[in-house]
Amino acid sequence: MFRVELGAGLIKWRGDPAWRNLTALYYHHETQPMPGPASRLFHLLPRPLHRVEVVANHVAQLVVPFGLLVPGPVAAVAAGVMVVTQLWLVLSGNFAWLNWLTIVLACAAVDDRSFDAVLSLVGGDVASAPTAGPQAWFVVVVGAVTVLCVVLSWWPARNLVSRRQLMNASFNVWHLLNAYGAFGSITRRRTEVVVEGTLDPDPGPGATWLEYEFRGKPGDVRRLPRQYAPYHLRLDWMMWL
Repeated sequence: MFRVELGAGLIKWRGDPAWRNLTALYYHHETQPMPGPASRLFHLLPRPLHRVEVVANHVAQLVVPFGLLVPGPVAAVAAGVMVVTQLWLVLSGNFAWLNWLTIVLACAAVDDRSFDAVLSLVGGDVASAPTAGPQAWFVVVVGAVTVLCVVLSWWPARNLVSRRQLMNASFNVWHLLNAYGAFGSITRRRTEVVVEGTLDPDPGPGATWLEYEFRGKPGDVRRLPRQYAPYHLRLDWMMWL
C-alpha cells in the first residue's frame, strides 16, 4: 500500500507541471478516460477548490503513506485517509475496479484494535473469541513469501527514487511487486475518435453513415455518462488511450 500510494504521488510530482502548479483538476474530470454521472459536477467546482483538491492529493499520496510504517492507530488513520480519497475518486469517475482494490489493500493496514474502536462507535459487537497461534507450516510459508517479497522489492524500490520513474511497470516474470501509478500527465483537451459504418453498397458521398456508440466513453454530448465502475469496459478505456 505504501508503494502504491507513494508511487502514484511521485509520478504526478515528477510528471506534468499541472500537478505542481495545482491546476491539474482544471482539466482532469473532463478529460479522464470515462467520466461518470457526477464528473460534470466535479468539473464545475470552483477553481480554488480544485487547487485544494490537488494539495490534498499530494498530502494523501506523498506524506500520509509514511504513517503506514507506524504501528497501531497511526497506520489505521493513514489507511482511513487513503480510503476516503479513493471513495472521492469513485464518485468523480469510472476507474473500473482500481479504487476498490486499493481500498482492500488499505484495510489490511488497520489493526484489530482500530477496527474494534470503529465498531464500538457504531454500536457493533466487538467481543472476539481467543484464537490459537498459527501452525508451524503456516509460519514457514509466510516467512518464505516474506523473504521473496523483500528480494523482489529491490527493483520497484529503486524505481521509486529514480528520476526516470516508470509508471505501471513490472520487473520480474511473475509480475509480482510491480510499480503502479496513474495520470502522471494530464490531457488538456478531450479529443474523441468517432467510429461509423454504412450498410449502403457504395460507401460514396451519398451513403448513409451511422455512428457506433460506445457504452461508456463520451459520445453524444446530450447523453449523461453512465456508471459502469467497478465493471471494466476495456474497449472504451483503450480507445481513450
